[in-house]
Amino acid sequence: MPHFFVKSNNIENDIIRIDDKELLKHLVLSLRLRCGEKAKFIDENEISYECTVQSVSKTLVEAKIENSYKSKRKLGYNLCLVQSVLKPEAQGLLISNATQCGVCRIYPVISDNCAVSSKNLKDKIQKWEKISNEAVKQCERANFANIENVSDIKNVLGAFKKENILIYAEKYENIELECALKDVDINSDIAVVIGPEGGFSEEEFKYFVQNDFKLISLGNLIFKAPNAVVAGISNIVTRLK
Repeated sequence: MPHFFVKSNNIENDIIRIDDKELLKHLVLSLRLRCGEKAKFIDENEISYECTVQSVSKTLVEAKIENSYKSKRKLGYNLCLVQSVLKPEAQGLLISNATQCGVCRIYPVISDNCAVSSKNLKDKIQKWEKISNEAVKQCERANFANIENVSDIKNVLGAFKKENILIYAEKYENIELECALKDVDINSDIAVVIGPEGGFSEEEFKYFVQNDFKLISLGNLIFKAPNAVVAGISNIVTRLK
């Protein structure tokens, strides 16, 4: 069951009162929420609420809290995704997948083999945020993922500690994942880098090697970028527990 975000100041005496127009429209008109039905909500303090709907109208929904607890549905460290912008459909899928995998920030970047033009990409941020926010609700994440403005890959990587940059490369692997993670500082942002469908260019690999970045592999299989995100992040998350 998806959960919905509410403000803590809308909660009083174990009753959640929802008057936000957009959320009301979704609950009342799209989901056709009815009295007696169960619903889940979460507030900005990451407190989850299991509720029973008490009243429904076009201007107000009231739900009684049956159980509440601190949500555990987030990673215990800041995992960021640096990804080469893809064509619209694939980009949307990648954003959704990355959000479900728990990343806290997504950095869309332009790389040499990027399949799209950098023009007008700024206008896409709002759409990507909407896709990410929907994924947050569906997988009951405790927090939202931030979508950063489109930038150059070198500028983005410059903001991270060198030992916290993990680049998935289909060639030129220079370290195994287990070894790469030994030096990672989980108290600082961790960057997972996924390239475009055509892979990084020779010049980009040269830049990675010159800066002594960690180049890791997904193995012998070749993944499309949205699936590489799932495989790559999952490999890291399971080892950083």
